[in-house]
Amino acid sequence: MEETAQTSAPASESPSAIPTEPVPPIESRFLFVDVAALRAKQLRRGARVRIGEPIEHLPKKPERLAMEEVRRGLVSYDVPQPKPAEASGAAE
Repeated sequence: MEETAQTSAPASESPSAIPTEPVPPIESRFLFVDVAALRAKQLRRGARVRIGEPIEHLPKKPERLAMEEVRRGLVSYDVPQPKPAEASGAAE
């Protein structure tokens, strides 16, 4: 079974909007990588950086920026519910 993350934004918000509610911390490193990869893809396509405060050593690569945004809880994500297992023998 594969765990995938999808960043989501309501239709009324722009894709680069900062989430209004605090995002739960990511405990799984695999989920962290999935969310950061999707956010890096958005950054490469022109999304605005969500880190608002000026930082002296702001990363330049989209992947590093995405990881910093996810670490700070600036990226919202959804984890789909697992599909129910089919009855054994019924799919034969």
